Amino acid sequence: MGPVTAGVLQLLALVGALALVHIPLGNYMAKVYSSRKHLRVEKWIYKGIGANPDAEMTWPAYLRGVLAFSAVGVLFLYLLQRLQGVLPGSLGFAAVDPDQAFNTAVSFVTNTNWQSYYGEQAMGHVVQTAGLAVQNFVSAAVGMAVAVALVRGFARSRSGELGNFWADLVRGGTRILVPLAFVAAVVLVACGVIQNFSGIHEVGQFMGGSQQWNGGAVASQEAIKELGTNGGGYFNANSAHPFENPTPFTNLFEIFLILVIPFSITRTFGVMVGSVKQGYAILATMATIWVGFVALMMWTEFSHHGPAFDIAGGAMEGKEVRFGIGGSSIFATSTTLTSTGAVNSFHSSFTGLGGGITMLGMMLGEIAPGGVGSGLYGMLVMAVIAVFIAGLMVGRTPEYLGKKIGTREIKLAACYILVTPALVLILTACAMALPTPANSMTNSGAHGFSEILYAYTSAANNNGSAFAGLNADTQWFNTTLGIAMLLGRFVPMVFVLALAGSLAGQRPVPVTAGTLRTEKPLFTGLLVGAILIITGLTYFPALALGPLAEGLA
Repeated sequence: MGPVTAGVLQLLALVGALALVHIPLGNYMAKVYSSRKHLRVEKWIYKGIGANPDAEMTWPAYLRGVLAFSAVGVLFLYLLQRLQGVLPGSLGFAAVDPDQAFNTAVSFVTNTNWQSYYGEQAMGHVVQTAGLAVQNFVSAAVGMAVAVALVRGFARSRSGELGNFWADLVRGGTRILVPLAFVAAVVLVACGVIQNFSGIHEVGQFMGGSQQWNGGAVASQEAIKELGTNGGGYFNANSAHPFENPTPFTNLFEIFLILVIPFSITRTFGVMVGSVKQGYAILATMATIWVGFVALMMWTEFSHHGPAFDIAGGAMEGKEVRFGIGGSSIFATSTTLTSTGAVNSFHSSFTGLGGGITMLGMMLGEIAPGGVGSGLYGMLVMAVIAVFIAGLMVGRTPEYLGKKIGTREIKLAACYILVTPALVLILTACAMALPTPANSMTNSGAHGFSEILYAYTSAANNNGSAFAGLNADTQWFNTTLGIAMLLGRFVPMVFVLALAGSLAGQRPVPVTAGTLRTEKPLFTGLLVGAILIITGLTYFPALALGPLAEGLA
């Protein structure tokens, strides 16, 4: 079997597995967020935090819950890192430096999981499990809660109420993420991923000498790292490390975990708004972009020419031989089109155009299918923009799911799509203009520019993957990337929840002969075109200076 055939078969197997669970998982999540009953363990949590899960919230109250909970998470994780030296199970590691502790705390709370440190050489067992792994669950649950609030905004009328943040947060964790992560962790352990609390071991090397390795609760963190589209690896090599991702099967299984909730939540959306066809339209948009990007990535990596590439069967530099070009291409595309950031290959070693594809995937806003929750609400905001464009074309007031898209709604949607490009382009320009951050580049020219552009694109879009080759463990990058992560996560949430409140307060508009049918393939095509054009117009000059210049050289 040739490598191209193997890659295509992996892609087909992945699509089949995702299709198999789409309806049952999507229906289950809709039931979870629509239920009025509370599990006993959930009642204990509500009592412990003093929350009333049955109280409806308007969008400002919902937003205050999101921000307050996240602020406490940042503070707790920061203190945990700063006190690591006196904690049990620290493996002898000292307290984390203030700028790196700030960056890491913000990173995991914002579902970014950017890491400017070597996990196996900086974080002990307590920080990894009680800090980083916990945030993998709750940061993902926050994103899902905000997405469900926006869905309720479309589904409800003349109320302005979006549900209860605390109930949505807790249910997303206890009923969805924890059970699925438990099953996934068992599968990973059975397939060779380690799960222990062992100390540091001296390991002999094949060519002589030795190396120190520590164990850890890797399988449990790996499961939620992928399932929650988090991406933070227990080890510096992330999902290229054999302790995290030992076989081609675990590689494909981890890609499945990355995609399963973001794709299935479109079914949840369709069920909650009372039209599964609307969910299929959003799913078709996401799938079209994802399949297209995977195909482009495989083409660029398999067809790259040169003696070394011809012998290896493609651009194998920076890729694990366990996974090959096909498995690495699917993984890289999936992780950058979602807010995961996990890597099983060295993105900086991809071809110039291949590296550009990973960047473009993040620049789309990570909506194909995007992170858990964040992908859905990002795509729905783009749908609002698309129906507005369609309304301009025919001279009709735009409507979506029975709600008029007026001046307020389009302003909120426009502000949403402008936040991350502004952060990426302004901070990249500052880093290139100042001497200190520019000195962190390993490479010069177009590739060096791509390193910095990738870093800020990853941070502002809450992805967390790195192009590598950039020394990001400096005060400048730890601080500015942390700010980009904070603003890139929570400022868009402000606009999403304000949009949800505005929609929920409207009365439904009856369907007429002039209403745009948003469940049809025509709208899917319009939405795909709007996404690509908006992103292209925004980022093309920056891409032309980096990956395009390198790829066409």
